[in-house]
Amino acid sequence: MSKSNKNPNRRELLAGTAMLAATAPLAATSIKFDETKTDLSGKSILITGCSSGFGRLGAEYYAQRGAKVFATMRNLPRSEATELANIAKRDNLDIEIIEIDVLSEESIEAGVQKALTSAGGKIDVLINNAGIGITGPVEVQDMAATELIFSTNVFGPQRMIRALLPSMRKAQNGQIFNISSQLGRVILPSAGHYSATKFALEALSEQLAYELVPYGIDVTIIEPGGYPTQIWSKRVNYNKDLLGRMPEEQKKAYAPFVERMTEDSGGGNTNPIDIPRNIVEIISMPKGERPLRRPVHPVYIPQAKINQISADVQIEMLGNSPFGPWVKSVLT
Repeated sequence: MSKSNKNPNRRELLAGTAMLAATAPLAATSIKFDETKTDLSGKSILITGCSSGFGRLGAEYYAQRGAKVFATMRNLPRSEATELANIAKRDNLDIEIIEIDVLSEESIEAGVQKALTSAGGKIDVLINNAGIGITGPVEVQDMAATELIFSTNVFGPQRMIRALLPSMRKAQNGQIFNISSQLGRVILPSAGHYSATKFALEALSEQLAYELVPYGIDVTIIEPGGYPTQIWSKRVNYNKDLLGRMPEEQKKAYAPFVERMTEDSGGGNTNPIDIPRNIVEIISMPKGERPLRRPVHPVYIPQAKINQISADVQIEMLGNSPFGPWVKSVLT
């Protein structure tokens, strides 16, 4: 039996995936831990992509519970950073804003070093949250769009992992959260390479989880459904850029899909705070007992069956191999 999400929240289905509802299990219970009593004092947490969405909400949420938070974003100075700094000052929250662009190894190296110095040489939790969406049929994804989304959604987390793992291994302690998606396990036509990047992130994360067992470092993949964050409006902007480069022949060939590329579906009326709340619950669990995957959506988690079957196959294939103890430690 694999570790699974026993305590998902209650809200609504990922926009555009209603066709999965018939076979998707209901997320029937809410988080059971008492978040008002959760104390993250002494924890240092570094988050990418804090200008908006899950990262922005999480920065405040973790700091309100006592954590020292390094809220990173690119293109500083910017109004979002100023707003967060003012809130931190007003509410006496330990939030340090650092510039990190996950597309740049130089930016990551400088930002991570600044955070490590401020944290006394050790970051307890890395949350790889920065990500983008570019949609449309596969054929219309030119190499500029393909390279951008993979560099952000896959290579970005890899760059961050490589920057922070040496200090975590030295400490023999740490947690890594990679923000994936329902679409990291199920496929939606016309979603561009979004699923491809999230599938890749899922595989990277699971392999990493096995390899870090000897070092006492836990890895969890967060799999949100649809939530109303700025990824939707930003996706439209990326799509407009792509449409400007798209040949007319492709526009005509995929007209029904292309017409929807400039629609902002908004992500539904769910509450994005669900993601930070789930992350806090997992941080609060004992080391070695944290789940590899956590589906997060209040109504449907269609990937749950896939997660279970995947875990069963991994154990069947590798359970009695030299890797068996690591695989079982992560999945059971």
